[in-house]
Amino acid sequence: MKLASYNIRKAVGRDRRRDPGRVIEVINSLAADVVVLQEADRRLGQRPTALPRRMIEDHTDLIPAPLATNDVSLGWHGNAVLVRRGLAVTGVERFDLPSLEPRGAVAVEIEGRFRVTGAHLALMRRYRHQQLRELHRVLGDKVLATVVMGDFNEWSLRNGMEELSRGFHLHAPGASYPTMRPVAHLDRFAFSHDLELTGSGVHATELARIASDHLPVWAEVRTTDAAASTLPSVAGANAARG
Repeated sequence: MKLASYNIRKAVGRDRRRDPGRVIEVINSLAADVVVLQEADRRLGQRPTALPRRMIEDHTDLIPAPLATNDVSLGWHGNAVLVRRGLAVTGVERFDLPSLEPRGAVAVEIEGRFRVTGAHLALMRRYRHQQLRELHRVLGDKVLATVVMGDFNEWSLRNGMEELSRGFHLHAPGASYPTMRPVAHLDRFAFSHDLELTGSGVHATELARIASDHLPVWAEVRTTDAAASTLPSVAGANAARG
């Protein structure tokens, strides 16, 4: 399964223009089964989505997981999850995270066998530690293979992620911020121990460099237990329905 994480900066590009169309193009070029977005909704009022649902439906093979609690947002605290058509979303969860400003995380269960969690952590490390402890607490049951991904806002590759590292393998695919000259590995993954990373990278296309201030990151994973069910796939899901 191919996973991707992308902070779309409310669809405002490096040229300061809001252009959801080019964000959609970048998302399509990722060719991922699941895409976790940060800053998918605007911050004011009812937090309307920066990426219109109709545009997603008409121009991608992805559908938004039902995370919004109103009729105008795409996600929860700006965290949204897009899932490829043919993969069933069998559960969603929303978690409040401690911080000076409102922050949250989301979890989407796919085919009853795999859990994807999206988060956008605080700018200050002291609050990120609290948020990581809360994520470890709410995700620590390990009933499902789980990946946590998003904008972790951590500049250090050695420190700052200790709470999550106790139960997950941490992985930074590469420098993804800022797009003009990437130096920071802010966008990362954390995998439960029953998942194996088979490939990863930073999606550094010319369009991605202008569409947001973050480059998307991606990872391919598979289960490590040969006796366990394999990760859900679009082909398998469609065959089961046929």
